[in-house]
Amino acid sequence: MNDQANPPAVKKLFIKTYGCQMNVYDSQRMAEAMGAEGYVLTEDQAEADMVLLNTCHIREKAAEKLYSDLGRLKPLKAEKPDLKIGVAGCVAQAEGAEIVRRMPLVDLVVGPQTYHRLPAMARGEAPAILTEFPAEDKFDHLPQNRATRRAPAAFLTVQEGCDKFCAFCVVPYTRGAEVSRPVDRILREARDLVDRGVREITLLGQNVNGWHGAGSGGEWGFGRLIRALADIEGLDRIRYTTSHPNDMADDLIAAHRDIPQLMPYLHLPVQSGSDRILKAMNRKHTAAQYLRLIDRIREARPDIMLTSDFIVGFPGETDADHADTLRLVAEVGFGTAFSFKYSPRPGTPAYDRPEVDSDLADQRLQELQALLTKQQKAAQEGMVGRTLGVLFEKPGRKDGQMIGKSDYLHSVFVDAPQAQVGDLVSVRIVESAANSLRGELKS
Repeated sequence: MNDQANPPAVKKLFIKTYGCQMNVYDSQRMAEAMGAEGYVLTEDQAEADMVLLNTCHIREKAAEKLYSDLGRLKPLKAEKPDLKIGVAGCVAQAEGAEIVRRMPLVDLVVGPQTYHRLPAMARGEAPAILTEFPAEDKFDHLPQNRATRRAPAAFLTVQEGCDKFCAFCVVPYTRGAEVSRPVDRILREARDLVDRGVREITLLGQNVNGWHGAGSGGEWGFGRLIRALADIEGLDRIRYTTSHPNDMADDLIAAHRDIPQLMPYLHLPVQSGSDRILKAMNRKHTAAQYLRLIDRIREARPDIMLTSDFIVGFPGETDADHADTLRLVAEVGFGTAFSFKYSPRPGTPAYDRPEVDSDLADQRLQELQALLTKQQKAAQEGMVGRTLGVLFEKPGRKDGQMIGKSDYLHSVFVDAPQAQVGDLVSVRIVESAANSLRGELKS
């Protein structure tokens, strides 16, 4: 029989990604690993030969959302018995075999540190449940040649895990201890991305500014890594997330001053403005220390836009603690921020602590968000009349319209009929909308 006349059927992979940017990166790498097995991505779950749910445990009721999604897959599994269903990510790490016990339709459960073994699991050559923290580096076992990229911006994981053990956070238990990738592997992956058309890279880590990887001459700090990345020709923009205040070292602050490719945008979670609550959270810094750090960063880069995370209603929070948070927000002036009502995570130190009344926590959250929204509006309106760099990422809905990200990570809509995805252009901002800006090409 002529094999060319009957080529093997293409296997299709559907991935649903929950949560953070690191999960987006991990989903891309899992797709590449399965691509080496002959799978191609599909956006149609119904035509998939394999469905992967890459989960996140940060948000409330993460496990319940997973089980709901798995329940919706039951008819598809009944229709296609050979369909492989896998659960990856942090909920997979936390729940393990419980997922298969509750949902027998699941074929594979793989934690975030073992997804390099996904192809072997799919072939039946590795256990169906892998949630250990292996001594081997998963990045050593992933395909070297990453898929061709059309997007001009990409994520690159440089650090995983966390040793901070904040009382509310599951990351040390689902992602493990802090691990920093070596310099040469990061630079090799960055160069590969640039060769494929990427002009902006966001460095990722659960505690990314705590990165301290092996490089020439010994261990490097994060600021030195950014300087090395800035030397890559064609890499026009560098960002990083998420950071911890205690790891904003002098060399990193200096990089914000010295490196034009390092964008004037910094996400630096503080979580609370109350020293008492910060101590209960095990954050290991005070509000005053955070404010002094902000002063140093702004001295190095006066135009930097700051964003943050806040948890409202943490166990034991009083009206006075909440007022401290509002004062800190008013003093810093954030460009935007993420704020959430505290929700307990099983296995974390704060899990069994008495919770703040839900209605009171809701009221405090609304008050905080009103202040943050006012600051966001002011920051965006302050962009009007300025000329900013904008990297076009996709066409807009209107003919001739392009959408891109500004230096400050704002979405910017521009009428630019001749522009292409990947163009980095100067744009004069003419209008501020609710969550975006409108600009005109600077002639």
